[in-house]
Amino acid sequence: MEIVPVRNYGRWIAAVASILALVGLIGSVAKNDNLRWDVVGKYLFADLVFDGLFTTLWLTAAAMLLGLALGTLVAVMRLSTSPVLYGLAGAFVWVFRGTPLLVQIIFWGYAAALYKYVKIGVPFTDVTFFQAETNSLLTPAIAALLALGLNEAAYASEIVRAGIQSVDPGQTEAAHSLGMRPALTMRRIVLPQAMRVIIPPMGNETINMLKMTALVSVISAHDLMSNIQDVYAQNYQVIPMLVVASLWYLALVTLLSVPQAWLERRYGRGTARARHVSPFRRLLGGTVERLGRNSKEQNR
Repeated sequence: MEIVPVRNYGRWIAAVASILALVGLIGSVAKNDNLRWDVVGKYLFADLVFDGLFTTLWLTAAAMLLGLALGTLVAVMRLSTSPVLYGLAGAFVWVFRGTPLLVQIIFWGYAAALYKYVKIGVPFTDVTFFQAETNSLLTPAIAALLALGLNEAAYASEIVRAGIQSVDPGQTEAAHSLGMRPALTMRRIVLPQAMRVIIPPMGNETINMLKMTALVSVISAHDLMSNIQDVYAQNYQVIPMLVVASLWYLALVTLLSVPQAWLERRYGRGTARARHVSPFRRLLGGTVERLGRNSKEQNR
């Protein structure tokens, strides 16, 4: 006896209504003369935009490297049996995860108002080995890198800590019984196994970091959004220039989504409980499968 699934007409109606609404919205935007597509085309591949893209990309990469390296250190400190290390790591996460990223960016951008000079020497003495003006060292780009990297380190530490705790403690005990030191055990035994839990969410963090770089425009770090703001401050074409920025952010996020999706499949093989179903197959609600089964039965 063949079991025929109930047809879900509501799903079809909702899908058609959504498509019609989307087509109407796209048509309305495309035909809107106030959008000034000529301005969009003029600045889409302008040199100023490419300069901002370069800064955005290196800020994203450098901030993620800084955040992952420092986040790994903080995660190990939070798992330490030392109350001092555990407390310092907890305070770091509490501060940088508990304050808005925009506030942190502005703070680092105007740090010279707090300390006019950066000094390295012996504490509580006049002995100084190095001294320089804060503004000469803490440029807008460096301030943006510190703000993004330190903020990311707070979130990355929680991801790394979850990955480390996902490894069976028996692995660590076995390594210690063989005479391996804790640092070597962490580097050779625990972290390689924790990567299958750490890497997929770090892909999402990278995509978020790319978009968060737009916030550094408040300190004029010469990223994509900063350069876009400089342009529309002169020609007053705010919406067209925002469209230019949005198109480039969408393009970059789309490119990053490809390796991110591959990493999720690559490292999630052992934990996936359901096979991937394409949106087209979900939309049809199993119609393709039923047609395939009926064809096979007729051939018999």
